[in-house]
Amino acid sequence: CALPICNLTNFSRGGRSHTIVGVPSQAGVFYMGGANGGVFKTTDNGGTWVPVTDGQINVGSTGSLAVSDSNPDIVWLGTGSPDPRGNISNGDGVYKSTDAGKTWTHMGLPKAGLIGRVRIHPSNPDIVFVAAIGNIFGANPERGVFRTKDGGKTWSQVLKVSDKTGAVDLSMDPKNPN
Repeated sequence: CALPICNLTNFSRGGRSHTIVGVPSQAGVFYMGGANGGVFKTTDNGGTWVPVTDGQINVGSTGSLAVSDSNPDIVWLGTGSPDPRGNISNGDGVYKSTDAGKTWTHMGLPKAGLIGRVRIHPSNPDIVFVAAIGNIFGANPERGVFRTKDGGKTWSQVLKVSDKTGAVDLSMDPKNPN
Protein backbone atom coordinates (compact mmCIF):
# COMPACT_ATOMS: atom_id res chain seq x y z
CA CYS A 1 0.00 0.00 0.00
CA ALA A 2 1.37 3.39 -0.94
CA LEU A 3 -1.44 5.20 0.82
CA PRO A 4 -1.76 5.89 4.55
CA ILE A 5 -5.00 3.87 4.56
CA CYS A 6 -5.28 0.61 2.64
CA ASN A 7 -7.93 -1.82 1.51
CA LEU A 8 -6.19 -5.12 2.12
CA THR A 9 -6.69 -8.45 0.42
CA ASN A 10 -4.55 -11.59 0.37
CA PHE A 11 -3.12 -10.31 -2.90
CA SER A 12 -2.08 -6.89 -1.58
CA ARG A 13 -0.61 -8.51 1.57
CA GLY A 14 1.58 -10.91 -0.39
CA GLY A 15 -0.77 -13.81 0.27
CA ARG A 16 0.41 -14.92 3.73
CA SER A 17 -1.02 -13.50 6.92
CA HIS A 18 0.19 -15.37 9.99
CA THR A 19 -1.50 -13.59 12.83
CA ILE A 20 -4.54 -11.49 13.55
CA VAL A 21 -5.73 -10.43 16.97
CA GLY A 22 -8.77 -8.47 18.07
CA VAL A 23 -9.21 -6.17 21.03
CA PRO A 24 -12.15 -7.54 23.07
CA SER A 25 -12.81 -4.24 24.83
CA GLN A 26 -12.81 -2.26 21.56
CA ALA A 27 -15.30 -3.45 18.96
CA GLY A 28 -13.95 -3.38 15.42
CA VAL A 29 -10.25 -3.06 16.38
CA PHE A 30 -7.88 -5.69 14.99
CA TYR A 31 -4.15 -6.03 14.26
CA MET A 32 -2.81 -8.23 11.42
CA GLY A 33 0.69 -9.32 10.45
CA GLY A 34 2.24 -11.79 8.10
CA ALA A 35 5.16 -12.96 6.05
CA ASN A 36 5.86 -9.54 4.60
CA GLY A 37 4.71 -6.01 5.14
CA GLY A 38 4.75 -5.58 8.91
CA VAL A 39 1.63 -4.96 11.02
CA PHE A 40 -1.63 -3.31 9.99
CA LYS A 41 -4.47 -2.06 12.21
CA THR A 42 -8.16 -1.59 11.54
CA THR A 43 -10.70 0.23 13.69
CA ASP A 44 -13.69 -0.45 11.41
CA ASN A 45 -13.89 -4.26 11.36
CA GLY A 46 -11.49 -4.53 8.42
CA GLY A 47 -13.01 -1.95 6.10
CA THR A 48 -9.71 -0.08 6.03
CA TRP A 49 -6.26 -0.98 7.35
CA VAL A 50 -3.42 1.33 8.41
CA PRO A 51 0.23 0.21 8.49
CA VAL A 52 1.48 0.76 12.06
CA THR A 53 5.04 -0.61 12.04
CA ASP A 54 6.49 1.05 8.92
CA GLY A 55 10.00 2.33 9.67
CA GLN A 56 9.83 1.16 13.31
CA ILE A 57 10.77 -2.52 13.17
CA ASN A 58 13.81 -4.02 11.50
CA VAL A 59 12.10 -6.95 9.74
CA GLY A 60 8.93 -7.34 7.71
CA SER A 61 7.87 -10.78 8.91
CA THR A 62 5.41 -11.06 11.81
CA GLY A 63 5.01 -14.33 13.70
CA SER A 64 2.65 -13.37 16.50
CA LEU A 65 0.66 -10.45 17.89
CA ALA A 66 -0.89 -10.15 21.34
CA VAL A 67 -2.96 -7.41 22.98
CA SER A 68 -3.14 -7.07 26.75
CA ASP A 69 -6.57 -7.82 28.20
CA SER A 70 -5.94 -5.51 31.15
CA ASN A 71 -4.49 -2.63 29.10
CA PRO A 72 -5.39 -2.72 25.38
CA ASP A 73 -2.82 0.00 24.64
CA ILE A 74 -0.13 -2.66 25.19
CA VAL A 75 0.53 -4.71 22.05
CA TRP A 76 3.35 -7.23 21.60
CA LEU A 77 4.82 -8.33 18.27
CA GLY A 78 6.94 -11.44 17.78
CA THR A 79 8.94 -11.36 14.55
CA GLY A 80 9.81 -14.08 12.06
CA SER A 81 7.38 -16.34 10.23
CA PRO A 82 6.09 -19.25 12.32
CA ASP A 83 5.40 -21.25 9.14
CA PRO A 84 8.80 -22.15 7.68
CA ARG A 85 9.00 -22.65 3.93
CA GLY A 86 11.52 -22.10 1.13
CA ASN A 87 11.56 -18.30 1.18
CA ILE A 88 11.79 -17.36 4.84
CA SER A 89 13.82 -14.93 6.90
CA ASN A 90 14.50 -14.92 10.61
CA GLY A 91 12.96 -12.35 12.86
CA ASP A 92 14.90 -10.19 15.29
CA GLY A 93 12.98 -10.76 18.52
CA VAL A 94 10.03 -9.02 20.07
CA TYR A 95 8.64 -5.49 19.98
CA LYS A 96 6.18 -3.74 22.27
CA SER A 97 3.81 -0.84 21.79
CA THR A 98 2.35 0.98 24.79
CA ASP A 99 0.21 3.35 22.71
CA ALA A 100 -2.00 0.95 20.73
CA GLY A 101 0.44 0.50 17.85
CA LYS A 102 1.54 4.08 17.21
CA THR A 103 5.14 3.48 18.30
CA TRP A 104 7.16 0.29 18.78
CA THR A 105 10.21 -0.51 20.91
CA HIS A 106 12.49 -3.54 20.49
CA MET A 107 12.28 -5.52 23.74
CA GLY A 108 14.85 -8.25 23.25
CA LEU A 109 15.31 -11.87 22.16
CA PRO A 110 17.17 -10.78 18.99
CA LYS A 111 18.47 -14.30 18.26
CA ALA A 112 15.19 -16.16 18.85
CA GLY A 113 14.76 -16.51 15.10
CA LEU A 114 11.08 -17.20 14.55
CA ILE A 115 8.46 -16.29 17.18
CA GLY A 116 5.43 -18.56 16.99
CA ARG A 117 3.33 -17.10 19.81
CA VAL A 118 3.25 -14.29 22.38
CA ARG A 119 0.93 -14.58 25.39
CA ILE A 120 0.29 -11.81 27.93
CA HIS A 121 -0.88 -12.48 31.47
CA PRO A 122 -4.58 -11.45 31.61
CA SER A 123 -4.28 -9.19 34.66
CA ASN A 124 -0.57 -8.25 34.71
CA PRO A 125 0.71 -6.95 31.35
CA ASP A 126 4.31 -7.02 32.63
CA ILE A 127 4.24 -10.85 32.51
CA VAL A 128 4.67 -12.08 28.95
CA PHE A 129 5.55 -15.51 27.51
CA VAL A 130 7.16 -16.05 24.10
CA ALA A 131 7.36 -19.31 22.12
CA ALA A 132 10.58 -19.22 20.10
CA ILE A 133 11.01 -21.65 17.24
CA GLY A 134 14.62 -20.53 16.83
CA ASN A 135 16.93 -19.78 13.94
CA ILE A 136 15.53 -21.56 10.90
CA PHE A 137 18.99 -21.97 9.37
CA GLY A 138 20.69 -23.86 12.21
CA ALA A 139 20.80 -24.86 15.85
CA ASN A 140 20.80 -22.06 18.41
CA PRO A 141 20.27 -21.86 22.18
CA GLU A 142 17.52 -19.23 21.90
CA ARG A 143 14.79 -21.83 21.35
CA GLY A 144 11.94 -22.76 23.68
CA VAL A 145 9.78 -20.62 25.93
CA PHE A 146 10.87 -17.30 27.42
CA ARG A 147 9.20 -15.19 30.10
CA THR A 148 9.49 -11.62 31.27
CA LYS A 149 8.07 -10.42 34.57
CA ASP A 150 9.09 -6.78 34.08
CA GLY A 151 7.49 -5.82 30.79
CA GLY A 152 10.40 -6.97 28.64
CA LYS A 153 13.37 -5.44 30.46
CA THR A 154 14.73 -8.91 31.27
CA TRP A 155 13.92 -12.40 29.96
CA SER A 156 14.28 -15.91 31.41
CA GLN A 157 14.24 -19.10 29.41
CA VAL A 158 11.61 -21.14 31.28
CA LEU A 159 11.46 -24.13 28.92
CA LYS A 160 14.33 -25.57 26.89
CA VAL A 161 14.63 -29.00 25.33
CA SER A 162 17.72 -28.52 23.14
CA ASP A 163 19.38 -26.10 20.73
CA LYS A 164 17.53 -27.91 17.90
CA THR A 165 14.03 -27.93 19.46
CA GLY A 166 11.86 -24.82 19.56
CA ALA A 167 8.36 -23.91 20.67
CA VAL A 168 5.73 -22.68 18.23
CA ASP A 169 2.61 -22.14 20.36
CA LEU A 170 1.49 -21.38 23.90
CA SER A 171 -1.78 -21.60 25.72
CA MET A 172 -2.78 -19.83 28.93
CA ASP A 173 -5.76 -20.55 31.19
CA PRO A 174 -7.34 -17.11 31.77
CA LYS A 175 -8.83 -18.33 35.07
CA ASN A 176 -5.48 -19.67 36.29
CA PRO A 177 -2.72 -17.93 34.29
CA ASN A 178 -0.01 -18.88 36.77
